[in-house]
Amino acid sequence: MAEEPCQCSDCQRFYQEHDRLIREFPTFKQQQESNWASIQSFRTLCTKVTNELQRELSARESNDDFIPEERDISDTEITEALDELESVNAYLYSIEALMERIFDTRISNNIESKFKEIANELAPDPLNMDRLILNRLFHQTPDSPDQRNIN
Repeated sequence: MAEEPCQCSDCQRFYQEHDRLIREFPTFKQQQESNWASIQSFRTLCTKVTNELQRELSARESNDDFIPEERDISDTEITEALDELESVNAYLYSIEALMERIFDTRISNNIESKFKEIANELAPDPLNMDRLILNRLFHQTPDSPDQRNIN
C-alpha cells in the first residue's frame, strides 16, 4: 500500500506550489529558465541583505554614540546571520554551477511535447471543469474521510 502524502499545512503548501510550477512551466526549457531565475533572484536577495547587514554592522562599530537598546537587531544576531548567509551564498554559487551544466542540455520539440503531456498528468489544472466535478462528487461520498467525521 502506498504511503499517503503528508497533510500538514507546510507540506500542502509545498504540493500546491510544486503543482503550480509544473502547470505554469510544463516544458524542459521553461523549467530550466524558471529554476535559473529562481536561483538568481535568491542569490541577488541574499547578497543584497548580506551587504546591508555588513554596512549596518560597520556603521555601528564606527559610531559609539549608537544606543544598543534602540537597535532592532543585535550585533550578535547580525554576525550570526552574516555567517549563515555566506554559507547560503556559497551553496547558491554551487547550484548555479550545476545549473549551467543543465543549460547545456537541449531537447527536441517532440520531447518537449512529452514534457507537456506528462505535466498535465502530474499536475492537472485544479480549476478544470472535470476535476471540479470529480472533487464535488468525492466530497459528497458518504465513505470519504471528510464525511465520516461529520456525524
